[in-house]
Amino acid sequence: MSLIGKFLGKEEQPKESPITAILPSEIYNAGVLELKDVIAPSALKITPRELNLGDKIARTFFVISYPRFLTESWFAPIINLDKIYDISIFIHPIDTAQILKQFQKKVAEVQSQIATRESKGLVRDPMLDTAYQDLESLRDQLQQAQERLFDVGLYITLYADTNEELDKLESEIKSILESRLVYLKPSLFQQEQGFRSVIPLLNDELSVHSKLNSSPLSSIFPFISFDLTSDKGILYGVNRHNSSLILFDRFSLENYNSVTFAKAGAGKSYFTKLEILRSLMFDVDVIVIDPEKEYEYMAEATGGRYFNISLTSEHHINPFDLPGAREDESGADVLRSHIINLVGLFRIMLGGLTPEEDAIIDRAITETYALKDITPETNFTTVDPPLLSDFELVLAGMDGGGSLVQRLEKYTKGTWSGFINKPTNVDINKKFVVFSLRDMEDELKSVAMYIVTHYIWSAVRQKLKKRLLVIDEAWWMMKSDDTASFLLGLAKRGRKYYLALSTITQDVEDFLKSQYGLPIITNSSIQVLLKQSPSAIDSVQRTFNLTDEEKYLLLESDVGEGIFFAGLKHVAIKVIASYTEDQIITSDPAQVLAMKEQKRREGGAGI
Repeated sequence: MSLIGKFLGKEEQPKESPITAILPSEIYNAGVLELKDVIAPSALKITPRELNLGDKIARTFFVISYPRFLTESWFAPIINLDKIYDISIFIHPIDTAQILKQFQKKVAEVQSQIATRESKGLVRDPMLDTAYQDLESLRDQLQQAQERLFDVGLYITLYADTNEELDKLESEIKSILESRLVYLKPSLFQQEQGFRSVIPLLNDELSVHSKLNSSPLSSIFPFISFDLTSDKGILYGVNRHNSSLILFDRFSLENYNSVTFAKAGAGKSYFTKLEILRSLMFDVDVIVIDPEKEYEYMAEATGGRYFNISLTSEHHINPFDLPGAREDESGADVLRSHIINLVGLFRIMLGGLTPEEDAIIDRAITETYALKDITPETNFTTVDPPLLSDFELVLAGMDGGGSLVQRLEKYTKGTWSGFINKPTNVDINKKFVVFSLRDMEDELKSVAMYIVTHYIWSAVRQKLKKRLLVIDEAWWMMKSDDTASFLLGLAKRGRKYYLALSTITQDVEDFLKSQYGLPIITNSSIQVLLKQSPSAIDSVQRTFNLTDEEKYLLLESDVGEGIFFAGLKHVAIKVIASYTEDQIITSDPAQVLAMKEQKRREGGAGI
């Protein structure tokens, strides 16, 4: 048939037949797509046990039985299940007057059965006694309008790509519900009616109901989502699922570590500064390794200490400093451990060592300490440690040390000599301490981070105290196996010394390329994912086992929004600060310039 014939409902007419009777609007309307045409699956197949909807398989179930008591939030594990499914709850009110008449008849029947058993001298039936008590109690509540009765239909439609996946999901949901004495049945030979009952058409075509009064019915309502609200800890943000507050204490978990991943400008530093500011109020000492000079103003505002580590800085750390031995360790253990750390440092400084060079360096370090009369029996807190130039002199007198001395000269006599060839003059005995590495050359940032973190670790081990160590842009440390290995050691050993490690990075790929990247993540009980870039999202999704919905949430999140993982729970978070906090922690260039301009004007006005 031709197009016109189609509209006429008959075969094509001869050419001489008039065609002016076909209106243009009819031709247009015939080609218009309706909403149902757009959302309809490409194909539909109905079987007794399931529906095939295009590429998906759907199976609908209904609840047939409930226990005598329904506890609060019993439905929460199903609501929060990380699977694809639809739930429909139909609630049909029952007229109270009508149901009271039925209750009167039912109570009389139960009383009659109890009386008959008593007249025959039979043992009491606990089931009959319980039923009588429940009926009487509910009848009293209905008469007093404290309760109402409803016919309730609860239907669940599961979706999967294969029958195997669907069977597995069915088994999982059944086991969750049956552990609570709630039983499901598939809507056999009624899959079409079941599916139509679950989709948002408000049609209860299955009509499989259970009678529930108001109290147990309220426990089914699906206004449930994970929350991280506790009675102690700090405020991290607002739960985007239900607007509850995310109050949490990282020191209550199995380990105190956290990792934060976000693209540039997504608010990771803002989130971290807010946590630091609020942690300081709860008697937590905070130490920050800052590669971008973002924490200087915050350190000034909170009365902390700020050290600028660079080639021309007045602040120095001597890597040959020895920490004092604690009660549970000997001087030999401290000296041996420190020599091993120094070998790792020289491996980074000299761009790698051969096995022979490694052995020479190890022997030279031992002889350098011996030159200063430092032995395992020495009290390390009362001696002057050697400097890098002392080590160079020892190395120069050893066989095979010539090439090593040449490579070391740039740190002792060359451009970089002002960095580590001087006695330590920094003191971290403050509530808030920041080491800034922004002005350090990129070639030396890994060396600087290694030295600073070792210095901090030595101080942490000396005195047991609740501390938070923040390492911003941690991907710098992942460039070298020695620094990455040390970072993993901090993550594993920190809990013993009451140390929480917070690792922050925007370069997820570089972080995960290291063999130590994933172990650091798995040794962190808290993980924070803020807005991600499309190039990194697939790697993040694989690493954190995110669903597609969570993946798109991270792509579409605004600044300061993302997903907060704590232990086995995770929620969508929005970071919110007060006005005063925002003024202290902001790193937005526009806000910083405005604040500086305001200070300049106030200073001018004072003059």
